[in-house]
Amino acid sequence: MLKTIGAESLDQLILETIPEDIRLKNPLNLAPAMTEYEFSNHIAELGNKNNISISWKDYFGGTGAMTKALRSSELDIAILLTEGIIADIHKGNPSKIVQFYVQSSLRWGIHVGSKSKFKTVSDLENTRSAISRFGSGSHLMSYVNSSNEGWDLDKQKFEVVNDLKGGRSFLANGRADYFLWEKYTTKPFVDNGEFRILGECPTPWPSFVVAVREDLLHTHSQQIKQILDIVNQSCFEVKSSKLSVKQIADYYQLQEQDITQWLGETQWSCNSEIDPKTIDLVQERLLSLQIIEDKKSFYTLCSPFQTKLMNKTV
Repeated sequence: MLKTIGAESLDQLILETIPEDIRLKNPLNLAPAMTEYEFSNHIAELGNKNNISISWKDYFGGTGAMTKALRSSELDIAILLTEGIIADIHKGNPSKIVQFYVQSSLRWGIHVGSKSKFKTVSDLENTRSAISRFGSGSHLMSYVNSSNEGWDLDKQKFEVVNDLKGGRSFLANGRADYFLWEKYTTKPFVDNGEFRILGECPTPWPSFVVAVREDLLHTHSQQIKQILDIVNQSCFEVKSSKLSVKQIADYYQLQEQDITQWLGETQWSCNSEIDPKTIDLVQERLLSLQIIEDKKSFYTLCSPFQTKLMNKTV
């Protein structure tokens, strides 16, 4: 980049483009970094101060498990994959998207077992894909990958494995041939030789959204707005404080260099804007893959809020 614009160094670029009188003289006085566990507790504490009771729950079955929980009213609010919730709203899920959560795409790794005979992604045509459940991200992205490769979508074969643990088991014993899962989550298993990664399949849209059951939008709209304000403010603060790479690496048992790369690739939205063109793009792709039968209007799928933090992406 520096060569293209004719600058010898990053310092020179800053010197020539940012006036000295508006540069910070001292580093920002930011709070210490938090782990995800500390962040979830922080969110709950802020909610309590606003007379809102919040509890967090991890769903290791991923988006498919969360869409099911929204349908059964086990969950009120979910942070889940964009394509997964849009497809499930088309199938009758009584929820709406209220904002994007992660603006950047999710990079799905295409994995095989260490002893697999397959060497390239093209070798996987007409083989069995491990998915957490039907309607999940791993299921939908298997279709996206097949479409990218030009494979016959009618010849897709799936094995339901429930979660990452199930995917590891199915690849190890040969009950499935390949498995799409977020590449940093599976990195330890690639590093130790359990998996081989043959390629990647990034989502061509923002990867995560916040979805809320529609009945709550009618009965608790003010509380939902408060929660989004709290989440967005906390998200902005945490990202701006330059999260401790070591803390995250230790918590998830990942290499620090992988966390550094992941943080560099990930953009949190931290605002309530929803781009109708992006929602339309996702529907167009799902329609072309025959996952949905038609396109729905923006406001059938989404109910955006005007929250305090607008136009901020970090």
